[in-house]
Order: sequence, then C-alpha cells, then structure tokens
Amino acid sequence: MEALCTNTNQFHAPLCDSSLASLRPLALSLKPCSLFSKTLRTRANIISTTSRYPSLRISASTPASSTETATAVSAVPSEMKAWVYGEYGGIDVLKFDSKVSVPEISEDQVLLKVVAAALNPVDGKRRQGKFKATDSPLPTVPGYDVAGIVVKVGSQVKNLKNGDEVYGNINEKALENPHQFGSLAEFTAVEEKLLALKPKNLDFSQAAGLPLAIQTAYEGLERTGLSAGKSVLVLGGAGGVGSLAIQLAKQVFGASKVAATSSTGKIELLKSLGVDLAIDYTKENFEDLPEKFDVVFDAVGQSDKAVKAIKEGGSVVVLTGAVTPPGFRFVVTSNREVLNKLNPYLESGKIKPMIDPKGPFPFSQVIEAFTYLEAGRATGKVVIHPIQ
Repeated sequence: MEALCTNTNQFHAPLCDSSLASLRPLALSLKPCSLFSKTLRTRANIISTTSRYPSLRISASTPASSTETATAVSAVPSEMKAWVYGEYGGIDVLKFDSKVSVPEISEDQVLLKVVAAALNPVDGKRRQGKFKATDSPLPTVPGYDVAGIVVKVGSQVKNLKNGDEVYGNINEKALENPHQFGSLAEFTAVEEKLLALKPKNLDFSQAAGLPLAIQTAYEGLERTGLSAGKSVLVLGGAGGVGSLAIQLAKQVFGASKVAATSSTGKIELLKSLGVDLAIDYTKENFEDLPEKFDVVFDAVGQSDKAVKAIKEGGSVVVLTGAVTPPGFRFVVTSNREVLNKLNPYLESGKIKPMIDPKGPFPFSQVIEAFTYLEAGRATGKVVIHPIQ
C-alpha cells in the first residue's frame, strides 16, 4: 500500500520568541535553545542544535484551507524541538533538531502542546523500516502515545477546545500511513477522533503510557471472546501491554481466573496486579501445566507454546512473532471510544497505569530511553517527560 502523506509543510521557519513567552501561563514555556543543547551534548554525543535536513519538508496532514484555519488558544511558535530520523536504521539514526516547523492542522485535527509521550516497540520496528511500504515519507518525528494540552482546534472539531488536557494514540492504524509528525516533539497534530480527555486522577506521564497499550490489550481480549466466567493466561504480564491485559481481564471482562508469566523478580508485581496464578517462566513451563485456559494473551511471541495451554475450543491472540494456529494476530485500531469507555475504570483506580521505575526519561534522553526499551528490560511503560 502506498503511503498517503505528502511533503507539504516547511520543515523550518523563523523562531518567535514572543510566541514562546505567551505559552508560559499554561506552563508550556520552552527552555532557551543554547542551554538545552548544552545539556543534550552532555547526555548524547549525536545531538545537533541545527537542522540536519535544511531542504526537507515534513507534513502531519494536508493543511487546511484559509477558510478552515484553526483558532489558537494563544500564539504558537513557528519552530519546535523534536527528535527526527531521515533514514531507516538503528537507534543511532535518531537526531535532535531544534528548528523543526510546528505542524499545520487539518479541519478535523487539533494541535497539541505535548507534555509527555511514551515509547512502544512499534516505534523501533518503524524506524528500522519493517513496514516502509506503508509508512509516511521520511524524515519522521517518531512517537505514537501522547498526553498534552490542546492549543489550536480545526474548524470541524466538535468535542475538544483550547486548554483541554487529552491523551491518545495519534495513529489510527499503527502500520498504515502513520503521521510524519509523532509525539516526540513539542507540538503534534492529531485527529479529534483519536483523543480522549485525560483521566482527572492521572498525571500526564501516567496518561501518556496508556493509549496504545490499553487499546491493544482491550481489543485483543475482545477479539478472543473473553467474557465473565472464562479463564485467561497472559504471557508477559509485567510488560506495558501485559500488565493492562491482566487488569482489563479482571475488572472489565470479568474473567474468573487470571494467570500470568514473568521472571522471578516480577512475580510479586503480578500478584499486586491481581493475578490468581503467577508463573515464574524461569522455573516452570506454562505449557506443561495440567491446568488449561479459555484464552491465552501472548504479548511475548511464544505462540507455539501458547496453543498448548488452551482448552479445546480456546483462543490465542498473538502480538508479536510467528503465529501458530489456532492463534491469530491483529493490528489495533485506535479511537477515543475505547479510552472514553475505560476512563471510569482509570478514574476509580480499578485499572492503574504502570510506568517503568527507571523513568520518566527527560526529553534529552530519548536515545537512552529507546536503548532501554529495545533491550527488553522495561517493566511497564517507558515514558518521556517533560517534553521541553
């Protein structure tokens, strides 16, 4: 499938200091570039405060016409800081750029001042070019998950207004034409239909770690047909998606029994999430247990073993790796409806976000954060905060 984004928006534009100052009342002020770049050079040797892509253009969407111009809550700067890559490859292709143009918005979009963002495995796969045939054009500002404040709204936006605190996954389809402008930037443009109001009891870091993971967990369990009275085994229960799958299975779907796997050091964490049976995969093989399950939620890529752990007629959903029948894979479709449905569970504390204890990572340490995530050491979500 051809990527549908076009390169229409200028990558660079003059910096507006007065615009930056106007955002300070909203706690959205930006640090001086010179001080910020000095910090970055200390923490990452590859950082540059001038653009590596002076002649390139980046587009979040097709810009709205003059009659569809959005209304700003206050002046928005023309440039922003962002992490960018202009070629596919390892973590080292990521570069910091302090002069990226703030994206234009379409009539159905809002412009967010990004407060926090979260990293996901799909970010790494995308950066490595594993779905380049359906990717948006390079250069790319990565990042799917976002939590932030609405600072501009398109003419067709109905339910959001300037100043709203929101969260969501900015890409409706993870692998099909994701936005060139991701969430690892000071501003990003997002369709209204993908954003929900941030749960009142969560801070921006907690909210940023939820969207893609919780929507994946919810849709995966829903597709398996999990319902009240059924049992489920979650493989990788301490991960970002697995930890939420445990809680959703228990609190939303009404599973009669929830089991999960993890390494020895994370067994107590599984118990704190409410699992009835915590399995240490370093000491026992879950597929050899006499007990079988109605559903197996495989978040780690062990489909060949997972199918041995289900009851006759059971269901296995696989998020990564090869798929062994009757297991199946899906690609999540993001929308605000799932987030709206789950917000009451989050606000009541029945479902809790789980942020990796090593974080949040500051915006200057995106390289370190990706290195940590892609080494497979994370417990819960890897979050970037503050974005400034």
